[in-house]
Amino acid sequence: MHRRTRLALLFALGVLLSGCGSTPVAEDASPSQEEPFWRAEFTGAAATRPSETSWNTETGNKDAEGWGNHELQYYTDDAANSALDGSGHLVIAARPAPAGSDLPCYTRTRCPWTSARLTTEGKVALTRGRVEVRAKLPTGTGLLPAIWMLGDNGVEWPGQGEIDICEVVGGEPRTVYGTAHGPTYYNEKGIGDSATLPADASRAFHTYAVDKQPHRITWSVDGEPYFTLTPSKLPAKRDWVFEQDMHLLLNVAVGGDWPGPPDASTPSPARMTIDYVRFYGEGRA
Repeated sequence: MHRRTRLALLFALGVLLSGCGSTPVAEDASPSQEEPFWRAEFTGAAATRPSETSWNTETGNKDAEGWGNHELQYYTDDAANSALDGSGHLVIAARPAPAGSDLPCYTRTRCPWTSARLTTEGKVALTRGRVEVRAKLPTGTGLLPAIWMLGDNGVEWPGQGEIDICEVVGGEPRTVYGTAHGPTYYNEKGIGDSATLPADASRAFHTYAVDKQPHRITWSVDGEPYFTLTPSKLPAKRDWVFEQDMHLLLNVAVGGDWPGPPDASTPSPARMTIDYVRFYGEGRA
């Protein structure tokens, strides 16, 4: 979800390297029996903002160059865009900006949408182990919901390292993309693969996960692995940057280089509903 101009060949490199294409998955899996070292279960009253003990809320658009992708949403810290629903979930909602809003945008004078971008940077990070996020993701033209990770090494992106746990883009409602980005493999050169859901990602909860072990990262949906990345699959230089703490990000983007603009069919509001987040293994919490 950072500075990409992906086209139809986005995952060609990943597919060639992994030796397989889109992998079907069946249904939501049972939770792991292992005890997580950190978890977010989102219990609390409706309209309560997520706890600042674990979560940061990033805001804006223009100064971040449309968040690197010429996106149309202005991220806010308003409960209308990110809050608990009172039923054990966190909801991130992209919605049209209120009439008369003065929200500066990179690609135009005013942003026509609002949304939210939450991170655990500086608060919670995974060093080695697995992150699981059980969620329903919005689907529709112009939408790009994402669950992803960035490195805490202090280096400017893409040297920072990025792991996209899952992205569902625009008009591909049943396709889940998982990708890694690093110093020489980023934007359309990102390395990854995809999995196929049995129905649109907005229809049911699924458990999206990454298992980050030394020199090996494996992506899965509902406990079914669909891609594994090792240093040997990287382009020349083999610049593997994932042996570090990495924090989590949750957001729903609207418009931009990859999904294209929203239209009259785009759901409003478009909701990402997160049931839980769990970190297993070693890290900071």
